Amino acid sequence: MTTSRLYKKTLLAVAVSSLTFASQQAAAAGFQLNSQSATGLGRAFAGDAVIADNASVMARNAAAMTLFDSHQFSGGVNYIKTNIDVKDINYITGAPVADANNSSGTPVPNIYYIHRLNDQWALGAGIYSNFGTNNNFDDNFGAGSGFPAGQIPAATVFGGTTEISSINYTLNAAYRVNEQWSIGGGIDIVQGSGKLVRKTGFPAPVDTAVDIEADGVGVGFNLGTVFELNENNRFGLGYHYSPEIEAKGDVFYSGDLTADSIKLPLPSMLEFSGYHKIQDSKFAVHYSLQWIGWSVFDKIETNNGVTVKDYEWQDGYHVAIGGTYYLNDAWTLRAGYMYDTAAQDKLTSISVPDSDRQWLSAGFGYNFKQHHTIDFGFTYLMGKDVNVSETIVPGVEMLTATTRADAILAGIQYSYSF
Repeated sequence: MTTSRLYKKTLLAVAVSSLTFASQQAAAAGFQLNSQSATGLGRAFAGDAVIADNASVMARNAAAMTLFDSHQFSGGVNYIKTNIDVKDINYITGAPVADANNSSGTPVPNIYYIHRLNDQWALGAGIYSNFGTNNNFDDNFGAGSGFPAGQIPAATVFGGTTEISSINYTLNAAYRVNEQWSIGGGIDIVQGSGKLVRKTGFPAPVDTAVDIEADGVGVGFNLGTVFELNENNRFGLGYHYSPEIEAKGDVFYSGDLTADSIKLPLPSMLEFSGYHKIQDSKFAVHYSLQWIGWSVFDKIETNNGVTVKDYEWQDGYHVAIGGTYYLNDAWTLRAGYMYDTAAQDKLTSISVPDSDRQWLSAGFGYNFKQHHTIDFGFTYLMGKDVNVSETIVPGVEMLTATTRADAILAGIQYSYSF
């Protein structure tokens, strides 16, 4: 293989991996998107697989739908504002490279409905998102003072445009076995799409390294259970099997049509939650421990069997603890903390500023006219500085940098009980 061909192939590998993995810049490690409700956001999603304060609980644990004694509707939107810093950039050619910053905002809507059939059965349907990002570095990314005029900054190869969106359609059923146990489950249909553009670092007509637009659908499932010790103490366990999506579209690099789809495996998740209201008080404590199966991402390949990137991610987890204060019949106050571990292991990238991160969350709900509730949630998400390196020829370090991704999340939710 010639050096030119190897160079182009590696650009494709970097770009396709970015298409798949950049969405952790939105809210969570890997490309998981913790943004299914404003109520969960206001407590760092601590206890979300069992609290069941509105219909959004089905996104975490379908079995918890039996905890309601009436029909439930809930809908809202979370807004995610990310800030990504890339600094201390060193390029192998010695060309001066400036620090870069990318700030973007993305709305993430959701809607849920639970229909209570009788004292034992409940059915539910929901639309929400688990994955998504909108990450766009401009064409001058990495161009410092004295950078050669007319030359595309080489760092743009590793930045560029990455837009990912997904929609999860879920249909669920739950059954109350007895006064203490409930079980539930359902089907998850995941629709995903993405756009990716990367530069070569050379002038036209060879300035575009990669131009990809693809979309696809995968089918997964979820299972869950709830154990109610008594009216003030309960536990929930929810499992989500995530599918591999074959995203179809045109995969171009250096003017050539390489393939018509890429395979995007999604991580499965297992979550345990607890909720405990202190006897004769207005305060409750709740917590969650979630495992995320990132190790399915050992590589990314096209539909014709070409391995475009070895990624070698590791399984991750997050642990969250929170509190709820029921001030009176109208007002509910929430707060929470989450520690979320990175999916990246030994392989790093400036287009994927992944790191362990911390969530500081607060929120409140206002109940009016007995059946109507408005909830607000707010989170400040803090990442860490990570030293990353990029290679083109194996073993040759092309670019090094320090990345950091922080975010602010805010959400509003309306719920109706009838």
